[in-house]
Amino acid sequence: MTTPTPEQGPAPSSVSLRGAVDLSALKRPQQPAGAAPAAAAGAPAAGDADTAGYIVEVNEQSFQSLVQLSAQVPVIVELTASWSDLAQQLASALAEVTNEFAGRFVLARVDVDASPGIAQAFQLQSVPAAVALLKGQPIPLFQGAASADELRQFVNELLKVAQANGVTGTAPGAADAPAEEEKPLPPLHQEAFDAIEAGDYARAAAAYQKALAEQPADNEARTGLYQVQLLQRLQGADANELRRAAADQTDDLQAQLAVADLDVSGGHVEDAFARLVGFISRHAGDEREAARARLVELFDVVGSSDPRVSKARQALARALF
Repeated sequence: MTTPTPEQGPAPSSVSLRGAVDLSALKRPQQPAGAAPAAAAGAPAAGDADTAGYIVEVNEQSFQSLVQLSAQVPVIVELTASWSDLAQQLASALAEVTNEFAGRFVLARVDVDASPGIAQAFQLQSVPAAVALLKGQPIPLFQGAASADELRQFVNELLKVAQANGVTGTAPGAADAPAEEEKPLPPLHQEAFDAIEAGDYARAAAAYQKALAEQPADNEARTGLYQVQLLQRLQGADANELRRAAADQTDDLQAQLAVADLDVSGGHVEDAFARLVGFISRHAGDEREAARARLVELFDVVGSSDPRVSKARQALARALF
């Protein structure tokens, strides 16, 4: 295993959560009535009465229970080390934010020196770092330091993705915590979300389009529209057939667009971007413009702050010019 390097400075390297979870899971699965998350076995609370159940210490023996818990409540894994001053600062800020969210997620602390297997599983390069778990799937959040305000932004984005994927439980011990009042979605956004839950992507797209007609600068509606349109394009599609067609018809625009959609929906973002950049570099005219336009839409689906998007934008610029 590569030994984690010392902290790399104050700015976190953020990764957008969009695209990290299969977009087909936007339709929230039904939860059993009254279902409550179970505590992570073998993971004792951190000891602070204000964080009972919210913050747990995790080792290699108890980690699998944490993975199971992430199917019911979002988990943030804090990868830390006692020798890192920066890690201790981050721990304090994370504890503060964890308390504020009152059990809407679990913070799991991992000492990378005591549990090197966990650090290796996450391909950790430096400490401190944070990785989210949703339904057992890891989602990189950041490496390095982060302020409390930055952490709140990460958590809010994580909770949006968790809600879209049906992970809406609370941490063990959070039952007595005051519930945080959620801000209602704008009416058209709520209409779109309800339509997504019902599997009616056409109605969701129409709601987002209406929201954009009323507020052209509504970036959330634009991103939502692109996500729903992606789901519409993939609805009922056979993944194996799409991949076979793309392999057999490397210069067919629709075949390449379909597999790019498939890759983004499954989290294979770099493959999707490379496929479309390659197509653009080999073609001209209307087909090239159609591939460029779809690629730009997928940039928005994944998130403009994602480093994979920045890298692909540079590759697109080289292909175009």
